[in-house]
Amino acid sequence: MALPPVRRAYPPAILGIGKNYAAHARELGLEAPTEPVLFFKNPAAVIGDGEPILLPPVVHTPDPGVDYEGELAVILGCDARDVPEGEARSVLSHVAVANDVSQRWWQWHGGGGQWCRGKSFDGFCPLGEPVPIGQVPDLQALELRTSLNGELVQHDSTASMLFPVARLIADLSRGTTLLRGTVILTGTPSGVGAGRTPPRFLRHGDRVEVSISGVGTLSNPVLDPLLSGG
Repeated sequence: MALPPVRRAYPPAILGIGKNYAAHARELGLEAPTEPVLFFKNPAAVIGDGEPILLPPVVHTPDPGVDYEGELAVILGCDARDVPEGEARSVLSHVAVANDVSQRWWQWHGGGGQWCRGKSFDGFCPLGEPVPIGQVPDLQALELRTSLNGELVQHDSTASMLFPVARLIADLSRGTTLLRGTVILTGTPSGVGAGRTPPRFLRHGDRVEVSISGVGTLSNPVLDPLLSGG
């Protein structure tokens, strides 16, 4: 019998934004959106800095394709609804470094057209130590870097977002109560494994490191229990 997962204080919701960097949309052969693209991740997918990104058997079927996506995460400090864009920052309490790990076949083909299935496996939401919002004066002037085994694979500024953080909060809260503690993943820049030639997906023994200026660094090894004997 499989052991139950480690219990932790999971966020009430994880909202993800897709294709929020035009270059990332292009590398996947997609059009840049005219409105924010929303998806959900299972809150139980959260792991912390240093914890392994697991590759359970399901992610190898029918083909392997687990990808990294370095992102800025913002966290709500209160319940929020119908937040004006000019007041969006006031409902945030913290920011964090995140990795929106995604299994591409399950994202694009295995979920009936919905992305959350491929983004919600256990361990598929590494989240760094939250930093108080007051320590980050401008959310749209942060440098994001992702490295795979020490090689720089993503490098961009949050200034490149198609929909800035304030716009996202205003849009997502329209007629909808976002609960205190909700995590919003604001999108990933270009350089993901699916966009490379040939594609470069995560393998047992890899290490993914995401750094955001003024926020911190998130580093996670990749572990395939079948190969590690776990």
